Parts: sequence; structure tokens; C-alpha cells
Amino acid sequence: MAWVMICFPLIMAALTAVIPSNRTRPWLLPVTAVVHLALVVFVLSRPDLMTTATWLVLDPPGRIVLLVVSTLFFFCSFYAAGYLQYRQERPNRVFCACMQAFLGIMNLVVWSHHLGLMWVAIEATTLATAPLIYFNHTQRSIEATWKYLIVGSVGIALALLGTFFLAYASLQGGLESTMTFESLLQHASQLSKPWLRAAFILLLVGYGTKMGLAPMHTWKPEAYGEAPGVVGAMLAGGVTSCAFLAILRIYNICLAAGEHIYTSRLLIFMGLFSMAVAGLFMVGQRDFKRMLAYSSVEHMGILALGLGIGGPALFGTMLHIITNGMTKGVLFLSAGNIHRAYGSKSLDQVYGAIRKVPLSGSLFLAGFLAITGSPPFGPFISEFAILNGAFGAGRFVAAGLFLFLLLVVFIGMGSTVLQVVQGTPSPEIAAKPYRESILTAAPVVAMMAIVLLTGLYIPAPLSTLINDAVAFLECR
Repeated sequence: MAWVMICFPLIMAALTAVIPSNRTRPWLLPVTAVVHLALVVFVLSRPDLMTTATWLVLDPPGRIVLLVVSTLFFFCSFYAAGYLQYRQERPNRVFCACMQAFLGIMNLVVWSHHLGLMWVAIEATTLATAPLIYFNHTQRSIEATWKYLIVGSVGIALALLGTFFLAYASLQGGLESTMTFESLLQHASQLSKPWLRAAFILLLVGYGTKMGLAPMHTWKPEAYGEAPGVVGAMLAGGVTSCAFLAILRIYNICLAAGEHIYTSRLLIFMGLFSMAVAGLFMVGQRDFKRMLAYSSVEHMGILALGLGIGGPALFGTMLHIITNGMTKGVLFLSAGNIHRAYGSKSLDQVYGAIRKVPLSGSLFLAGFLAITGSPPFGPFISEFAILNGAFGAGRFVAAGLFLFLLLVVFIGMGSTVLQVVQGTPSPEIAAKPYRESILTAAPVVAMMAIVLLTGLYIPAPLSTLINDAVAFLECR
């Protein structure tokens, strides 16, 4: 089943590339999304289908990331079909093909249980998304694409070195060289501790670059700022979740090797540092799409912090993968609608969005409240669970800093968002004949409903998935 889920989007990408019609091509995206989400639901209901080969296993944390990626792509695919109707002046062959290839490659990351294969898959996500960032073909978009490629390549090179170090740790421990996670977990206590610690640092920096942890986040503001909103949503909810899954797997090996204290200190420091950097750059931010990039940096820090605390914070951490992914979808897609209505990302020109685009402006405001941890939305529950876990683990300093940095982010992000949505648009902007379509509005509303639902009630199947992931991470 793994090969079906990986290859189906790739086959659809190839089919999309040969279809000549610019009008027909985008509609293959929803077709791929519907079939893929149906396959995900089918696989999650059949445990016997979760192991295809030694290298391809759908572990409990992978199930959560797979569900997030497929659900996010489902909504983004319909939005993309509507978005491309506004952009008929641009050929969309590369865009549509890369979007579907991107889905297939993210599936490969989720299923990979071999260090080398996972590394190849994460590097492939960089190559698949670079043309998407360059879709607008402007000078700033080409600069953003090159920065994304260069910074990402440096990070992934460090991750490759860390992969070699981890394999060498098994040799130094008197074991056969292995790169499968099951074997590394089984013999974790015999791994060479110095080589394992060095490998963890390199892998945290390498895959942390793909996540966007500070100070390796420098590609995010440009890439998220210049890419179409639908691409930003997939980057912020898809690529980052896949990179975090890679760190989760390395973390699990370190825990099994008895290196909990060492990894915990590094993750907590990186998490708080990322939140602090994001908060500082949000204050006075004049570009609302760059603001969303720094919000992504903050929430990658929250994930790292929750993982570093471990134990009682793990439920909140795994839930936050879901709530962050869905809320980022709301924010990036509504921001894309606002950007299109105004033709600008700058607060000098963008104000009064609730009057100009009432639905997107309202959703952008609601998304801001959700992503900053306001009740009754999903991120409030996941962040509160992480905070409660920090207190339960005796991490009082980390918990205090966490609360303080959440306040800084709320103030910094709020000042930008309120300027976007409040006021009266200028006569020139008000006269622009832009109207939201059902395809660019309905997916955002649906994701906002999911964000609200996870704040009010977590369905039993979803709770089971999260608890299984927590039990898997705590097993050592």
C-alpha cells in the first residue's frame, strides 16, 4: 500500500505534465487529493497495511503527519484550482505537476524507515517545491528560490553527515552498520555515545533547517513571502511536519540509548530561542506574509520545546502538529486572498480587509486568534497541554519563558493583523473588481471549522492516533 500512496501522486504529476490545456490541468489536483485522502483513511483503519517492507513502515507518529499532509493537500488542491483561474496569464504546467509530485515525496518521507531513504526524500521535497516558490517569476521570487535552495542544501548536507555519524555509532558499538530505525532502536543501548551525540546535533541542525528553527530559519521570510499563499500553506503545514517527523525518529533512538537529558536540553533551548527570534521580528513587521513566516518559526519552536520536555508534554506536541498545520492553512490561504485583492503585502497599502474582502478578512483575524493560542481553538488546547506538561515535569523556568514569549508573539503579531483588517480601504483599492470565489473561500472555512472543532472536542479516532504516537515515543 505504501507504494500505491507514494506512486499515485507521482503518476498523476506525470499525467498533468503532458496535458496541454491550462484550464483542464488544475482540476487534476482535486482528483489526486480526493483519491489520496481516501487511501489514507483506508490505511489508517487497517493496521496490517502499515508495513510494506523493512524500509517502508507507517509508525504511529508517521500516521499523524500523513493525515495532516493529506488533509491539508485536500483543501489546498481545491483552493489551487480556484487560484489558478485568477492567474490564467501564467502557464500552470510546472505548478500543477510539482504540487502533485510534492505530495508523493512527502508520503515517501512519512513511510521511510531507513535513514538514507528518508534523507533522499526530504532533499527531494526541496527540489519539488523550488519551482512553486518561483511561480510568480519576479526578481524577488527568484532570489527567494535561490536562498531556499542554498540554505536548504547546507542544512540537508549537515543532515547527511549526521546520518553517517549515526551509522558509524553502531559500528563503534560493535554492531553491524545499519540504517534502519527498527535495528537502531533495538540496539540503541549499544551505540557509541559520543558519535550518537554528535549525530543528534548534526541531524537537529540539518532537519531543523527544513523545519525553520532559528537561527537556520533565514530562508522562510523570503520563501513564504514570495510564494503563492497555497504554496506557503503546504510548506508551513507539510514540509515542516515532515522535517519534524525526522527529528522525532532520531529523538526516539536517543531516548532508547539513555540520552534523554542531553537531547532534552538541546531541544528546549532551540525551541525557546526560535520563539524569541520570531517574537522579536514580528514586532513592527510591515509585510503580513513575512509575519506568517515568523509565526511558522515560532510554532516550530513550540514543537521542539514540547518534544524536549517529553513525557507529559508529548500529547500536546503531537496534537500541535495537527492544529498548527490546519491553522497555517487558514492563515496562508486567507492571506493569499487579501494579497490578491490589494495587489500588495505591505501595511502601507493593505488595511480595511474586512470591508474589502469580508470573508477572508474575518478568517485571517480568526486564524490569528487561533494561532496565538486563544480559546476555544485547537492551538490553545495543544499549547496548554505543552505548558501543563512543562509544569508537570518540573520545568518551571521553561514554562515561564514559554508564557512570556507567547505574550510577545501575541502583541507583535496582533499589531500587524489588526492593521490589515481594520479601517477603510482607499478609494483606489475599493474600486478594484475583485471578488472571492467559492473555490478560494470554502477550503479556508472548512479548515477553520476543523481548528475550532479540535479546540472544543477531539474525536475518539484522532485521540487514539495521538495516544498511540505518545506511547510509541515513550517506549524505550
